[in-house]
Amino acid sequence: MAAVRAYFNNIWIALTTVAVGMKITFKHLFVPAVTLQYPDVKLKLPERARNRLYVNIDDCIGCDQCSMVCPVDCIIIETIKSTPDQDLGTTSTGHKKRLHVPVFDIDIAKCCYCGLCVYPCPTECIVMTDVYEFSEFDRNRLIYSFSIMTPQDIELAKEKLKKAEEEAAAKKAAATAAAAKAVQPSGAQALKPASPEPGTPEQPGNS
Repeated sequence: MAAVRAYFNNIWIALTTVAVGMKITFKHLFVPAVTLQYPDVKLKLPERARNRLYVNIDDCIGCDQCSMVCPVDCIIIETIKSTPDQDLGTTSTGHKKRLHVPVFDIDIAKCCYCGLCVYPCPTECIVMTDVYEFSEFDRNRLIYSFSIMTPQDIELAKEKLKKAEEEAAAKKAAATAAAAKAVQPSGAQALKPASPEPGTPEQPGNS
């Protein structure tokens, strides 16, 4: 008798479980679907979503603050000083540009999307975009180069800087030599023995 009761109890539990599951299924049959047909349909991302980085290189002043604050060292920046005869212009925020930026690379494969590089930028040239579809088969394609300087531009900037430094060093050396030459006669005059005054008897040995 107990075995028969347990048998029918198991049947009741099975039917109840199926009924609960089918109730949920039938309920969703009459509710509009909420599944997005990706990639044809995409969710609108929040305004502060953190995805792929972008750099407006025209506003970059080469301060290197974003690179220094990056916790994973995914930003590489190289700069070249401009010479006095060069006018690099100003950024959209009014900052004077004094450095060439031949290299501004971001290895997005290393990026942890923390957003720390965005806040210290004084010209707000580095931002996080809403682009999140950028998978690649080749890892090297995840290194984004934002510099617009050509190899010829880089070489010319380096040559101008080298020439300016050499001219500045030559001027400094010439100024140092002139200062030393100006001081030398007064020093020689001080070391010259004084001649005896008129009427003073000549000391022995001073012939």
